Amino acid sequence: MKHLRILLTALAVLGLAACHTQSTPTSGASAAVATVNGVPITQQFYDSYIKMISGGRTPSELTPQQRAMVLDGLIRAEAVAQEAVKQGLDKQPHTAAMLELTRLNVLEQALSDKYLAGQEPTDAQLQSVYDQQIAKFPKLEYHARHILVKSEAQAQKIIQELDRDHGRNFAALAKADSIDPSKANGGDLGWFPLSNMVPSFSAALEKLKPGQITQTPVHTRFGWHVIQLLGTRPMHAPSFQEVKARLKQALENNKFNTYTTSLIKGAKVETYLDPQTGELNAKGTPGMPAIPGAPPSAPAPATGN
Repeated sequence: MKHLRILLTALAVLGLAACHTQSTPTSGASAAVATVNGVPITQQFYDSYIKMISGGRTPSELTPQQRAMVLDGLIRAEAVAQEAVKQGLDKQPHTAAMLELTRLNVLEQALSDKYLAGQEPTDAQLQSVYDQQIAKFPKLEYHARHILVKSEAQAQKIIQELDRDHGRNFAALAKADSIDPSKANGGDLGWFPLSNMVPSFSAALEKLKPGQITQTPVHTRFGWHVIQLLGTRPMHAPSFQEVKARLKQALENNKFNTYTTSLIKGAKVETYLDPQTGELNAKGTPGMPAIPGAPPSAPAPATGN
């Protein structure tokens, strides 16, 4: 995306050479490393930018060439930004919304980092969550194929045809009559746990033995199904170590979401958008009268981890 141009350029710069050089002296954090039309690029901003794009490294860990190229990139970015502001582009609705969204995301991440600091879940807590999830993990996965049609009568006719030839014509009938994309594979759906399918489909499939075909058409919101179970096999759950990092992230997300929910409950919140129509309601916008026939007003996008 265009908004990632500066970041991607900097990442490419940092991949040019090894990053082990002698430390170079730096001035105070508030000093400027450069100015563009009198606007300073501070040492603090320069250092933070390098840390962000390099996985935590400092300027002293880059080569002189890399430091120079990063600084040149920031100078170019500042010059371009100044020209964009000069042309009033920061006032354009979409650009202003993107700037505001960036501000919201950065502040949310900062608050999340501060709130979760020192609250990392222990291995025992992670193991407990893992055990709970493994207890619910499907024991089997199923291999099945199906023929999907629009009417019950058509599905029943297909069942009768399959009964006459003991299912040998299943793939051919699927290719000829099914309205599901799987028709190209003779109706084959591959391997899947029952939880991947809608309840009525899974319930019918679970009653079959390998090779059997449903004797009653199965109805779902997609239409009418004729289903054949081809086989089952045990599902192998991932190990604790394989999912530990994801479990940690999920627990931290849940904890922070609980915290942010409490912030919302403690805040004075008024909404002015009708969720049914997408238009401003009678209250209009804070500090402004409602405008009859005004176009829908888009709220600031919600952010999340």
